[in-house]
Amino acid sequence: MQQEKNTSEIHIQDQKIIENKELSIWEALFPVLALVAMLAYNVFVFGDDALSGSNQFILLLGGAVAAFVGFRNKISFGMMMEEVAENIKSTSGAILILLMVGALAGTWLISGVIPAMIYYGLQVLNPTIFLAACLIICAVISIATGSSWTTSATVGIALIGIGDALGISMGMTAGAVLSGAYFGDKMSPMSDTTNLAPAMAGTDLFTHIKYMTYTTVPTFVISLLFFIVLGFTQDISGEVDSNALLIDIEKAFHISPWLFLVPIIVIGLIVKKTSPLIALLAGTILAAIFALIFQPEVVAQIAEVKELDFSSAYKGVMKAITVETSVATENKALADLFTAGGMSKMMGTIWLILCAMVFGGIMDAIGALARISSFMLSLFDSVFGLFASTVFTCIGLNFTASDQYLAIVVPGKMYAKAYQDKGLAPENLSRTLEDSGTVTSVLIPWNTCGAYHSGVLGVGVFDFGLYAIFNWLSPFMTLIFAAFKIKIRQLVVK
Repeated sequence: MQQEKNTSEIHIQDQKIIENKELSIWEALFPVLALVAMLAYNVFVFGDDALSGSNQFILLLGGAVAAFVGFRNKISFGMMMEEVAENIKSTSGAILILLMVGALAGTWLISGVIPAMIYYGLQVLNPTIFLAACLIICAVISIATGSSWTTSATVGIALIGIGDALGISMGMTAGAVLSGAYFGDKMSPMSDTTNLAPAMAGTDLFTHIKYMTYTTVPTFVISLLFFIVLGFTQDISGEVDSNALLIDIEKAFHISPWLFLVPIIVIGLIVKKTSPLIALLAGTILAAIFALIFQPEVVAQIAEVKELDFSSAYKGVMKAITVETSVATENKALADLFTAGGMSKMMGTIWLILCAMVFGGIMDAIGALARISSFMLSLFDSVFGLFASTVFTCIGLNFTASDQYLAIVVPGKMYAKAYQDKGLAPENLSRTLEDSGTVTSVLIPWNTCGAYHSGVLGVGVFDFGLYAIFNWLSPFMTLIFAAFKIKIRQLVVK
């Protein structure tokens, strides 16, 4: 998926999957069932606020249940903590990216970059075709960068703002953004999951990409048609209200096309294979400089002074980078768009990721992940059953291990020989890993991907999940192809 996690991808590709043959399937499933029950009750009690902290503790309780199962099977506490440490280590890149995205959002607000995107977007994007345009724009950017994470953190944030100003549901906009972003992520040769999946299955990169087009392109076309129809069914008054919004944006910021240099440079750095962490840092610093050049009044307002000097300019920029800041406006519709949380806004998401890694690490340490995977493999003898087993295992690991890399690595290692024994070419496995492992990660709130995109876009997973049609339709598409034996390539014996 994302280049942001290249270092952890290298580590996890070589990770040994822990097996525990003495662990029964019911013991392996017990922590999962307990976690589902506790999360369901927690969401029932707290509603949307469950993601603010209580779900994090529930994940720790789920880890405690898994640890209890481990103790019963003579797994040492030290071994569990080692796996937890390895899991948390693998997310260090993602955590740093999250912090930099928060910093980027703050400086892109006070520099006028995001307001400029909204300003010009309101004039260019027709509300009726807005959702379809989001899908296409994000698909192109994601193919170019190889990263759904970068796409979400740059153009995704701007499109959420434009959609909100047009009166379009943020959940719909986020669903379109992520559908496009994950299409590009799957199809880009620069994406690390697109490289990881064929490496696990035993095929080459471009054979994998070519074979993915059979299921991915139809899914994208269906998604596009869905958003076109959805756009025409929306009762949107954005065209009427946009003039007032444009005037109020101009009152608060100095709008100039030169501001687009910042996102262009950031995307250019990503395309040139610069580390996304470095690219985002460069985008943050560059936006801070643009803020001082184009928006000195805004920086002064944030610093709570009338005139800027070096000290107050430093204070205003640092506040935008680190804590929640708001730019004053009389337009209530723009109040939320003119607010950014900075690095502090990302702490809740980071907290969620860390707790999820505790649960996933303990599940791996006690051998539960491997046991569940081998059980799924034993359920089916047919070719379709093998595909179905792979799909359910990938989704289940996204749910339990909370990391899409494990959802590719574990089934990839477990099922490679089974596909070979069935006379199936390895690209069948690599395609299925991506169709079910990569794309469904964003649909689970405590998965690193779901937590990341929800935090960056400011939209709950339950709000955008229904509209991320590409993501949840992809595993169904691969099962349809398997059921009707469409483009199921046989193994060629040389």
